[in-house]
Amino acid sequence: MGQQILNAIFIGSIYALFAVGYTLVFGVLDILNLAHSAVFTLGAAVTYTLVVNHGQSFWLACVLGIVVAALMGLVIEYVCLRPLRRRRAPPIAALISTIGLALIIIAAIEQGRPGTLFAWLWVDGANPVTMPPGTFPNPTWHVAGLTLEATKLAVIPISIALMLVLGYVMRYTQVGRGLRAVAENPRAARLMGVDVDRMIALTLIISSALGGLAGILFGVALGDISPYIGRDSVEVRGLAVIVLGGMGSIPGAVLGGYLLGLIEVLAVVLLGSNVRAGVAFAALFLMLVLRPQGFFGAQLRERI
Repeated sequence: MGQQILNAIFIGSIYALFAVGYTLVFGVLDILNLAHSAVFTLGAAVTYTLVVNHGQSFWLACVLGIVVAALMGLVIEYVCLRPLRRRRAPPIAALISTIGLALIIIAAIEQGRPGTLFAWLWVDGANPVTMPPGTFPNPTWHVAGLTLEATKLAVIPISIALMLVLGYVMRYTQVGRGLRAVAENPRAARLMGVDVDRMIALTLIISSALGGLAGILFGVALGDISPYIGRDSVEVRGLAVIVLGGMGSIPGAVLGGYLLGLIEVLAVVLLGSNVRAGVAFAALFLMLVLRPQGFFGAQLRERI
């Protein structure tokens, strides 16, 4: 059971880091950025391609993968969201727009093969791949009956540290105050001198950078990188996490991530691995029925 709890903390860290990006955008814009799972995939794909096909060091590839993911946040803002916002389009239009961009990103990765337009991005088509052995140090220790892999252990402090830094920025810095002002009332924030468009662009950059990093950590620690890791592994789980924690709540996203990780692991232990795919759906359904506002939803705006 100790090993299973450790696995729950590990996978919960991934879910929490991914969901924080989801909920950050929702908290500021009141829309779900459904391209976030594609950015998750993009970060892992770019990192793998730079290492395997372009001979870059793993650490440089990670940095560049996060940068590409962050730049995709600007694409989401300038292509999918800002034009609709200026035309006062309903939220459903932005939702559909981000879904369309996600499909384009995944299709571009999926079509990446040698000699194609997208060979710089990906060359393995729809095939899942893993980082070559020796790309990064990954010692394994056996302590008190637990198997500890360095890559999985590293995910936990990295995720927690980043979430703490984001929480500090949101609560105690001028940028955080600007983002909270835009989330509370964009018109009032603009009258107070806040550059609303700049704050929204910054939100998308931060959110996408976190999503890209989550994808890299997921691909490296689980040895599974493909065009579908975002869609199949974290998209629905990310939605379940932010519903569990409360839509727009950063602390709620963190709590929800670890809670879902624990629920999944317990379900696998008690009922078998076949039920894992349905756990997120069940958690999402039950929370929407029993407590639609989530654990932290009662004071949603104050929790941004």
